[in-house]
Amino acid sequence: MALLIDIGITGWMEESDLAAQVLASMPDADVRISTDMGNPEDITMAAVVSLNSDRTAQLPNLQLVQKLGAGVETIVNHPALADHVRVTRLKPDAPAREIAEWFLAYVLRAQRHLSEHAASQSNAAWEPIEPRYTPDTVVGVLGLGHIGSRSAGMLRDIGFKVKGWSRSPKTIEGVDCLHGYDALPAMLGECDFVCAILPSTEDTRGLFDRALLSKMKPGSHLLNAGRGDLIDEAALMVALDNGPLEHAILDVVSQEPLPADNPLWAHPKVTITPHVSGWHLGEALKDVAENFRRLSTGETLLHEVDRARGY
Repeated sequence: MALLIDIGITGWMEESDLAAQVLASMPDADVRISTDMGNPEDITMAAVVSLNSDRTAQLPNLQLVQKLGAGVETIVNHPALADHVRVTRLKPDAPAREIAEWFLAYVLRAQRHLSEHAASQSNAAWEPIEPRYTPDTVVGVLGLGHIGSRSAGMLRDIGFKVKGWSRSPKTIEGVDCLHGYDALPAMLGECDFVCAILPSTEDTRGLFDRALLSKMKPGSHLLNAGRGDLIDEAALMVALDNGPLEHAILDVVSQEPLPADNPLWAHPKVTITPHVSGWHLGEALKDVAENFRRLSTGETLLHEVDRARGY
């Protein structure tokens, strides 16, 4: 049995570094990287960010795909992934904290008018602007799983009024938790900031269409660090140009990397970050090693995905 580290994207960590971290937890394991795969018949588990289109055909004995992160929609929907291959994801604290920090950073940027003050400085203009008052500011968090709960808690602890929304009932101390689609439009109408960290499922793809965007509070900000297909980007442009939306901060978009000619780049009410809100895995690579061990012994896997549900 061998574990293949096959990130499948560029611009992130090196496969050799990840392999070294896994080996630190399991020194005797057979851990390989995509540029030195050896005999592909040995590989029973692959740890990936993105599953390459032709990889499954090269691994006849693959039993498990481990996502190096949370979102698994591209893996469970991979047309070449055999039905018997299991899928697991990570639930690391490090990127959950980082994504919560990303939300907080951009909420505070608007809360304290940092962009306006930077513009004033460039013009050598002394222009005081009253900041929003945090206890009166409502922040909504869409998706109350591992990452969303961490984000809601961080925003709550700063002093914002936090509302949470999820598909099924959740309880978070100090957070007004709502659930079900019927509760969403009214909630959006109350939020000054909406922080989305939803997975990509049949229920969430295109969720923010023209109708739902029209329900948002006038002057509100939409932040998305979940999945790019959550938002109908053409409808988003309309909501930014004509209201009610004031600004969109997007760490994820429908096509990544975002093409240079995409109008989102140049829109004055859009801020783009290149899918960097959650970067580090921290201690989570120990779970990759543990799942490799459990796969070999037949024990219950950590964070296994229901492929039928997609998460």
